[in-house]
Parts: sequence; C-alpha cells; structure tokens
Amino acid sequence: MLDRSGNLWVAAAASSILVLAAGAAWPQAASPPSSPGIQAPVQQAAPDRPAPQQAEPAPSTAPPRQENPGLFNEMGKLFENSLSVLPTLKSPADTIDDLNARARDAAKDASDKLSRLARPFTMVSGRMACLVAVDGAPDCKAGADRLCQSKGFKEGKSLNTDSAETCSAKVLIPGRPRKPDDCRTDNYVTRALCQ
Repeated sequence: MLDRSGNLWVAAAASSILVLAAGAAWPQAASPPSSPGIQAPVQQAAPDRPAPQQAEPAPSTAPPRQENPGLFNEMGKLFENSLSVLPTLKSPADTIDDLNARARDAAKDASDKLSRLARPFTMVSGRMACLVAVDGAPDCKAGADRLCQSKGFKEGKSLNTDSAETCSAKVLIPGRPRKPDDCRTDNYVTRALCQ
C-alpha cells in the first residue's frame, strides 16, 4: 500500500512539474492554436501613441511580473520559499576541516587521560595514625603519605580509614563515673594509593 501511494505521489509531482513547464512555454496572453472551423478572436488595434522622445531614457528594468493566482502558482511559491528555510550546506573541504578539528581535540583529550593513567599507582595496606590538625579534625593525607613512605613510595592518598576509641585505665575502675576527657577517638589510614 505504501509503495502505491509513493508512486502516486511521484506521478503527481511529475505531472505538476510538466504543467509548470508547459505554462512557461505557452504564456497565458498568447492565443491558443486555432482548430479548423474555429476563428481566432479579432484583436483590437492599439491606439496611436506618440513615439518616445530621445530625451526620455528607456526603462531599464522589466515590469514586475503579474501574479497568476492558482494552484500551480502557489506550489511554485512553496518551492521557492522552502529553499530559503533549508540550512546552507558546507563545502566538502569545510566539512573535512571540521571533522579533522574534532578528531584532533578528541585525540588530545585521550592522550591527556592516558598520561594521567600512565603514572604508576600501587595500593598498599597497613595502619598509620592520622595526625590531629589545628582545628581538631584528623589529617589523613599526612597519614597516607607516611603509610606509603613506610612501603618505599613517595606520597599517597587515603582510600580507607578506621577509627578507634582509646580510653585511659581510669575508665575500668568500678563505680567511677566516666568523664569527657577519659577517652579520645583516634583515626587511622588502613589503605592508601601510593605513587
């Protein structure tokens, strides 16, 4: 069914193009070919006009084309307007230049990512205490660096931490109430990515 309707569409488009071409070949002002037995209409004689004077310049532009309302005229306008709506196409050289620029950028990004990955990283395990910073928070970057240095590497980044509560022996005395300064929380780096 789709094939037949497509063929109908092609046939309709072809016939409209033929009619448009025929309309251009036979202007509407021309008289149709005469058939035997039919007389052509008598043309009226044009009134005498004075000859144009040499001082007047002849009009350099052709008179504007008269509108011919009708289906084919409207279809012609549609085709003419549709060309202005479509985006302009790039030349093949411009298209290839754009593709080359994109490929160059992609290759540069890939090489940057590979160079970052090319640095040798090694994951190590252990237990190294995190130092307490000035603000009281644990500084596990320093603990990761120390853990990596103990394994022969230069520096590291902590991957896993652990915390433990360390209390004084006073907490173990029976009946003694626990005070806020009896215990502290210590943080440890247990796994680091070393370089």
